[in-house]
Amino acid sequence: MTEIFFYHLQRLPLERVLPQLLERSIERGWRVVVQAATEERVEALDTHLWTYRDDTFLPHGTARDGEPAAQPILLTTGDHNPNGAAVRFLIDGVAIPQDAESYDRIVLIFDGEDEDAVAAARGRWNEAKAQGFAVAYWQPDEQGRWVKKA
Repeated sequence: MTEIFFYHLQRLPLERVLPQLLERSIERGWRVVVQAATEERVEALDTHLWTYRDDTFLPHGTARDGEPAAQPILLTTGDHNPNGAAVRFLIDGVAIPQDAESYDRIVLIFDGEDEDAVAAARGRWNEAKAQGFAVAYWQPDEQGRWVKKA
């Protein structure tokens, strides 16, 4: 059964949180799709994932790089899955995909400082539960560690 995890960003931007979650996915041997709302966001993340740490990078690509099926992490605005990903990250308010049941896990990351993003995440939570998905809500504690709240 597909798990849908909701990550509530507080005090940390997406650019700090996403690479950590992607690292964990790659460590587990999972292929990943990251779906953003705009091409501009895809381009910004593409650059960021090469340079976010001095001692490492995350192997990834975009559709414009060619051979999307070969990418361990694919950044896209599309709702396709050309790299056979087991995990799909949704950012910038992207909706849960129609083929959600084809993933092991979907990770929806939303900005807790944006009321519209919070409201949209609540709606997606209700949608996911109504469709019978296993859902979990994660929020950072005071030390910045992710804690499962629901």
